[in-house]
Amino acid sequence: MKLGIMSDSHDNMPLIAKAVALFNKEKVDLVLHAGDIVSPFTNIEFGKLKAKMVAVFGNNDGDKPYLLKRFAGIAEMQGDFRELEVGGRKIVLMHEPKFLEALATASRYDLVVYGHTHKVEIREGKPLIINPGETGGWLYGKCTVVTLDLETMKHTVHPL
Repeated sequence: MKLGIMSDSHDNMPLIAKAVALFNKEKVDLVLHAGDIVSPFTNIEFGKLKAKMVAVFGNNDGDKPYLLKRFAGIAEMQGDFRELEVGGRKIVLMHEPKFLEALATASRYDLVVYGHTHKVEIREGKPLIINPGETGGWLYGKCTVVTLDLETMKHTVHPL
């Protein structure tokens, strides 16, 4: 199973479109969004994903009820912290890295995904920790997403 991982898209429609196109080209099975989608109108581009999407809310996601409404059928969204099991792997998806160090030392999870800092971080080990950086590029101008093969845990950082 192949994952697409992104965060902090912050309404940047052209870069969201590039991320979606890349994930579709890479034939990912599931996209994880680690928060800060921001506006409900971004469903226009995210709706072009050929994969299912799971997302958590970030600190800049304001109108959560309307985000939920506009993303119905596109993404499962809930809270700012989520546990899931995908392809036999236990995963944590969160926006802010509040419990990152505690999760890093726990061997309960195979993958921890977070956002918020807008900086790419990959920590090898168990768990594998991934911050895909910023999709939107507003803070540092380095627009990135990550793909991950869940079977091999091989990952690739893709500049957009």
